[in-house]
Amino acid sequence: MKDRLASSGQIARTILAPLHYEPNYAYPLLIWLHGRGGCDERQLLYVMPLVNLQNFVAVAPRGFAVDVSGDAGWDWPQTPEYINEAERRVEEVIRGAVQRFCIARSRVFIAGFGSGGTMALRLAWRQPRRFAGAISLCGPAPRGMRPFGDYFGVRQVPVLISVGRDDQEYSPADACQDLRFLHTAGVNIVLRQYACGRELAAEMLADVNRWLIDIVNGGCGEGTLPDGDILRSEA
Repeated sequence: MKDRLASSGQIARTILAPLHYEPNYAYPLLIWLHGRGGCDERQLLYVMPLVNLQNFVAVAPRGFAVDVSGDAGWDWPQTPEYINEAERRVEEVIRGAVQRFCIARSRVFIAGFGSGGTMALRLAWRQPRRFAGAISLCGPAPRGMRPFGDYFGVRQVPVLISVGRDDQEYSPADACQDLRFLHTAGVNIVLRQYACGRELAAEMLADVNRWLIDIVNGGCGEGTLPDGDILRSEA
């Protein structure tokens, strides 16, 4: 895999203001990290209409240019250099959103799909007091390189992990292993399975909205999702 860090300067991003934006209301902020390959920051334009266009400011930074066996695209590699740069990019888009919109500083969420979801969890655990919650859709929990930078702080960050029943890259069995790992660490996690493959299914994104709204309203995300195919595993 050939990869390179982008040169310094403003990164590519997509930002969405809520419908009927009210400048005197402090909005929650959702950071979105796109998936691998042909996806980029514009994936946010597909995601947010299926999540919530009214109650959140949302922003997505672009990942890193990679070339895997001649297949160019964007990704979020799990190496120290890329993790540090991803953290910088997320901080940059947060600053930009705060300067442009009225943001509730205590209601900043980070989410992603595939490798973006893995990076979202890692960054939330590196700065657990920065984020009100973290979401990974079809992306495994990060391992290695001390993912729990603040062991006690990570227990305060609610986590939602969603998996497709027919996903060949991150299977329900893999998700159950992550569930046991995160239960052992004391992470507050909700894990759900959907009747789909490796994709951003409409039902999955609707549940993201329910989970986020519950936390914004003072809940912890648990018990807010409708009855369905819920993965369970002993800690």
